[in-house]
Amino acid sequence: MKKQLILLGMAMLGISAQAQQYMRVWQGEESQRIALTDAQSMPVSASGITIAGKQYALNSIDSITMVKTVTIQWNGASASVVIPDAAKKDITVTANGGDVVITNNNVSEEMEFVLSGQSTNGSLTYNGQYKCKFHLNGLNLTSTTGGALDIQCGKRIDLILADGTENKLTDAKSGSQKAALYCKGHLEVQGGGTLNVTGNCKHAISTNEYLLLKKSTGTINILAAASDALHVGQYFQMNGGTINIDEKTQGDGLQVDATDEATDELNGQIIIKGGTFNATISHEDCKGIKNGASEGKNGAKVQPAGLITISGGTVTINASGNGSRGIQTEADMLITETSASTPTNITITAAGGLCTLDDCSDDPHRCMGIKVDGTLTVSGGVTTVYNTGKKSRGIKAGTYNKTGGTVNATIA
Repeated sequence: MKKQLILLGMAMLGISAQAQQYMRVWQGEESQRIALTDAQSMPVSASGITIAGKQYALNSIDSITMVKTVTIQWNGASASVVIPDAAKKDITVTANGGDVVITNNNVSEEMEFVLSGQSTNGSLTYNGQYKCKFHLNGLNLTSTTGGALDIQCGKRIDLILADGTENKLTDAKSGSQKAALYCKGHLEVQGGGTLNVTGNCKHAISTNEYLLLKKSTGTINILAAASDALHVGQYFQMNGGTINIDEKTQGDGLQVDATDEATDELNGQIIIKGGTFNATISHEDCKGIKNGASEGKNGAKVQPAGLITISGGTVTINASGNGSRGIQTEADMLITETSASTPTNITITAAGGLCTLDDCSDDPHRCMGIKVDGTLTVSGGVTTVYNTGKKSRGIKAGTYNKTGGTVNATIA
């Protein structure tokens, strides 16, 4: 069957070479994007098929698909959009200077968008109803009207940081946008490039549903945020990559809210399996990592906060604001280590003092490394909390259950 798929893909390549720019070789849920100019010859032998210089075992390929790629390049106050002929029937574009709005009516084929260039007065708003991919290939966008990249699609969105590129997104200081980079659906990040984000109005990055960082993810730098650096609905999962959150963030480093639906996958959870998470939290009563319940009318809790699990990677948080917390959850937290090749290292400095805000007058709480309202279970890894702030504390949990690992902290 897979050999038939490969032969079909080769036939499609021959038919569509002039209309298409790229193809994808699929292996399970993972794929490799290959320029057609690099795959004009795909020799097949008993040991496999060779595509663009790489050999694939025949039984490892599920399919070969053609890619419809739309390219958008900004140049100062204007932007050029190139749409392949095969996609023109589905896509409409409106532009006002550097502000581009794309509406994609295709509901059966996954399209790809390559974004590049620079503008100090530019943005992209995308409207669609089907999953798609966005490649950031040396993109530098600063919006003066709203968000820099606003993806109004409730499906899975792949955000690919092209290897070796530096990309930058900055939103306007006012407007109705939720973030400099907003995704209505599921945002999955991959690619070894760098993304620098500044949220001048509210959050830097926000998703209505989950945010997933794959192992191949490069570096995401949150340079500033008027509210949270990362604000996520449903759940957050980090398998790799590096996140750096600057002290100019005026809210939480990472906040995850549960949805109203109890059946939603991993609802309200924070999962860190690898990579590096660095955050400096310098404002009062803010948290480096936090999750909470969903709220209905009058603040009533609809669904509770989910589990926080750290099973690999490096987490470093400097909580220097008064009343700030390195990690806080209303639910349970698990610190473990699932692989010796991906050790768990958590280091938190509680450098602040008592909260002095008016909202804290009834509860002038302390700066703290980790606060878990439910059960904190430690079965692996190394967790260290340094208390350098006046009256700061290490770890506080409703219930503490240690079966392994190392914890260097005062515990209440």
